[in-house]
Amino acid sequence: MKKILAVLLTGVMSVSLLTGTAFAAPTEEDLAAAKNAADLIDAIYVQQRTEDTDAQCAAAKEAWDALTDEQKELVEGEEADPDYFGMDTGDASLDNPLNQDGIGDKELLVVSFGTSFNGSRVEDIKGIEDALQAAFPDWAVRRAFTAQIIINHVQARDGEFIDNMTQALDRAVANGVKQLVVQPTHLMHGYEYDEMCEALDEYADKFEVIKVAEPLLGEMGSDATVINDDKKAVCEAVVEATIKDGGYESADAAKESGVAFVYLGHGTAHVAKVTYSQMATQMKEIGYENAFIGTVEGEPEETSVEAVIEAVKEAGYKAVVLRPIMVVAGDHANNDMAGDDEDSWKSMFEAAGFEVIPQIAGLGSIDAVKNMYVAHTQTVVDSIAE
Repeated sequence: MKKILAVLLTGVMSVSLLTGTAFAAPTEEDLAAAKNAADLIDAIYVQQRTEDTDAQCAAAKEAWDALTDEQKELVEGEEADPDYFGMDTGDASLDNPLNQDGIGDKELLVVSFGTSFNGSRVEDIKGIEDALQAAFPDWAVRRAFTAQIIINHVQARDGEFIDNMTQALDRAVANGVKQLVVQPTHLMHGYEYDEMCEALDEYADKFEVIKVAEPLLGEMGSDATVINDDKKAVCEAVVEATIKDGGYESADAAKESGVAFVYLGHGTAHVAKVTYSQMATQMKEIGYENAFIGTVEGEPEETSVEAVIEAVKEAGYKAVVLRPIMVVAGDHANNDMAGDDEDSWKSMFEAAGFEVIPQIAGLGSIDAVKNMYVAHTQTVVDSIAE
């Protein structure tokens, strides 16, 4: 802490000498208060819920609220920073955690990774949930997130309680649900999907029926050439949305004006990473020659930022539209894709000489995508009725 204080003092003194203005350096008390808040935030930045989680979330928010504005800027931990509580991500009160009891015999559990960006959660995840409830009025739609880290963040910051898988399934059992249909909003059959299915296996004897609908992009397929109607529909939907939001006449018109569409996914080390290669294949087969697929994680390799920049450059484009090919436009879209840090995709494309036009919108905000989730759920509901 003394080292940190010395660095801060040096910076403050330098600014004072340059500007002739006196600034008060942070005190030991300031640094201690900030560190305490950071430690409490780090304590809830975990994937495992315990009997202490609720109290820990409350303690972290209480410590944050007790800080002065100057002390809040000093918060720094392994995961903690001033944005954890301080960033404005939209109005959480517009959301509905769908954790109510009184479910009835038939439940449609919508399982998402989740996001702490309130606006995206309302626009994308709640948008999908609302579409499913409208399509299946005889089923009670409920929500579960698989990312406890996100659940804790939203709970601590906004006082909104979202069920994890165990909580949601226990709630269903306690409410006497007999038929459980699970619709994941996951993009593919990846790690999150596998973990969801493992959690469901533990409740196999608790319901008369458990059925799982397909994730957005459907069956995975064996290699980059294996594509399906779901992948084609998502490609068409996201490109159409890009054209509309960008004011282009068509994908060809954008291409002729030197504009490439770069779609940023998450990426994964799971065997399901072939899905991104399949999406790239699908884009080309449809005829979207100016569409490129990238990933935050750079897996598969051809989706890394360096590889995509090189591919776009070789194709002769001068400008790029960056848009997430993720269900939600959360942290990855706002920071990794469109952020101002030098390692964001926006900054790296700009450094390579491109004009960059970010479009921050999740797939969940597109009506055609919502309709795809409804169709996947319909397939499963119909199979129960047979």
